[in-house]
Amino acid sequence: MKSRTNKFAWVAFGMLAIAIGFYPLLYLVGGRDIGLLASKTEEVLSSVPWNIAFYGHIVFGGIALLLGWTQFSRELRRKYLKTHRNLGKTYVLSALFSGACGIYLAFYATGGWVAGLGFFLLGLLWIFFTLRAYTAVRARDLTGHEGYMIYSYAACFAAVSLRIWMPILALIFGEFLTAYRIVAWLCWVPNLIFAFFWVRRRGLQLG
Repeated sequence: MKSRTNKFAWVAFGMLAIAIGFYPLLYLVGGRDIGLLASKTEEVLSSVPWNIAFYGHIVFGGIALLLGWTQFSRELRRKYLKTHRNLGKTYVLSALFSGACGIYLAFYATGGWVAGLGFFLLGLLWIFFTLRAYTAVRARDLTGHEGYMIYSYAACFAAVSLRIWMPILALIFGEFLTAYRIVAWLCWVPNLIFAFFWVRRRGLQLG
């Protein structure tokens, strides 16, 4: 029974990651009046640095989301170690670039400084955990690498959490801005709390 539950959770986890990983395609093929873009001023939308950061954030964030969940498969690591390493390198580069873009975008966040601070800290922590995971594996600290990668992907998975929580909060509060200010924190803080207990349960020691 436990095995079936774990398998179901794994499939659901992967499907959510894949669905939101491809979400940036809507922005790439759609107009400028969809999603978050609809809430931005013309001045922001016409800014070249902002557009580079926005599309860099969603595209590389989508790649990180799509690749990251596969890295938790022990079977993949055991049978295809080289593939695991190559996907891991791509994840790290994608996470670092997307996280840096996210930090820049935080200064222009819809919802003011409350939302901006939430997304700013998320970007910083994502970069921090990803770098620690990378330096750990370079030092052959596989336990530390696994633990920090759990934290890194928990931060990455905020993209999924945001899209789950946002419609719920919008229904509760009846308007967008309040919901967005809350989801800027709710999309990642519970994820990192879950990661803490997951790392602790697995007995992973982080240096």
